[in-house]
Amino acid sequence: MILLTTLNARYSHAAFGLRYLLANMGELRDQTQILEFDINQRPLEIVERILAKKPRIVGIGVYIWNAQASLEVVSLLKRIAPEVCVVLGGPEVSHESEKQAIVGLADYTITGEADLAFAEFCRQWLNGTPPATSLIRASLPPIEEIVLPYEEYNDEDVAHRVLYVEASRGCPFTCEFCLSSLDSPVRQFALEPFLLSLDDLLKRGVRQFKFVDRTFNLNLKTSASILEFFLDRYEPGLFVHFEMVPDRLPEALRELIVQFPPGALQFEVGIQTFNPDVAALISRRQNYQRLAENLTFLREKSGVHVHADLIFGLPGESLESFGEGFDRLVRIGPQEIQVGILKRLRGTPIVRHDAEWGMVYSDHAPYEVLRTKLVDFETVQRVRRFARFWDLMGNSGNFQRTVVMLWDNDASPFQEFLAFSDWIHATLGRTHAIPLHSLAEVLRRYLNEMKGNPLPLLDDLLREDFTATGRNDLPKWLRREGEKVGASRPLKDKLLPKRQAARASALD
Repeated sequence: MILLTTLNARYSHAAFGLRYLLANMGELRDQTQILEFDINQRPLEIVERILAKKPRIVGIGVYIWNAQASLEVVSLLKRIAPEVCVVLGGPEVSHESEKQAIVGLADYTITGEADLAFAEFCRQWLNGTPPATSLIRASLPPIEEIVLPYEEYNDEDVAHRVLYVEASRGCPFTCEFCLSSLDSPVRQFALEPFLLSLDDLLKRGVRQFKFVDRTFNLNLKTSASILEFFLDRYEPGLFVHFEMVPDRLPEALRELIVQFPPGALQFEVGIQTFNPDVAALISRRQNYQRLAENLTFLREKSGVHVHADLIFGLPGESLESFGEGFDRLVRIGPQEIQVGILKRLRGTPIVRHDAEWGMVYSDHAPYEVLRTKLVDFETVQRVRRFARFWDLMGNSGNFQRTVVMLWDNDASPFQEFLAFSDWIHATLGRTHAIPLHSLAEVLRRYLNEMKGNPLPLLDDLLREDFTATGRNDLPKWLRREGEKVGASRPLKDKLLPKRQAARASALD
């Protein structure tokens, strides 16, 4: 028996790559199974469940989020059952492979897109003619020969997991921090069978689709066809996530986008930096004027939930420069701004800046930058905490009216929230396991004690924030005399993901 496995970041994530492998096993499909885990499960228990299946071949998907846990699993497997053939694949082991301990422990490693290569390996190994080398570099599979994986999503996936789909692979851009810059050219799956697969998923009850295409709006004809497909079949609860090129949004797409109700579409917009010198340094091309115009259109004229990404720690970027970019983005007003810390992904050319810009990265996954020529370690840690607290308070949608009280029209949102973040950390001493009521209390206290806002005003704003998102579990110090906690009202579209549903309700 052939077993395909990986450790997902969460149970709610379905391993897209494993389903591609399963769909392309050909005559070996019936003797191949998927067994998924998550990174919170103990390696010993994972190995016990794997060996209970009595596999001859175990294929393991290795990613940046499960690299360390996967190393432990492979080590245990080869100690307990050395006769089992362990085959690695995935982006984490596809570059700088020879240097990795996990590659040394495994029997074989297939680098690159293994949709077809894994099945071919299994045929050879089972026939007694295994490859002569343990490191197999898969050639780029012809996209028209890849069997689509969507039938491999089972009923449990449909009921409980986010389902991943893709209309294309590859990226035309050369951003040096991103593995997709190595994956060229862009290749499109045939549109008609892809849409037929989506239609089948819809009929099975799927309502949330996450497109993993790096540049969804690159091919305008394909983009329009997919948007029209979902628009024609829209039902409450439909949620579709796309990654988009921020400076490419022609009128034909705008006309389709505005027809979707609030919260149905989410666009992940990778801006990364507003500093043109830094962008040029890392080979990132984007038109900032068009980018701002497009984001402003999405916020003012559509119901799209905009999730914008910025990266801290890029070579040539100072704290002040990053803050200016953050402030610019806050003024545009996307619903979410994700602040990420730069990662040195294996194989990416970002390493060419190490000497000139003093780039120092962690040796352990996720390989985040520790300091640079312009940013010391203490500052990286401050921004790491900033990112966490911003996600809890700025992105969550729970404090839409109150958070903006941290700054006025002339102040820097970045500097003001950074000061607030420093204060929270000094006050609470942690960044996790902070209940919503505690977040509300520290925000209220800071705005009162440090910013001089009167408590009655703050209490009114916090009450509005709680009730606008359907909540009625007010903290004791927010309840009026004689007021009891009641049932929360239903959200406008409770079938949407939590943050999108809350913001859609807040529009009422």
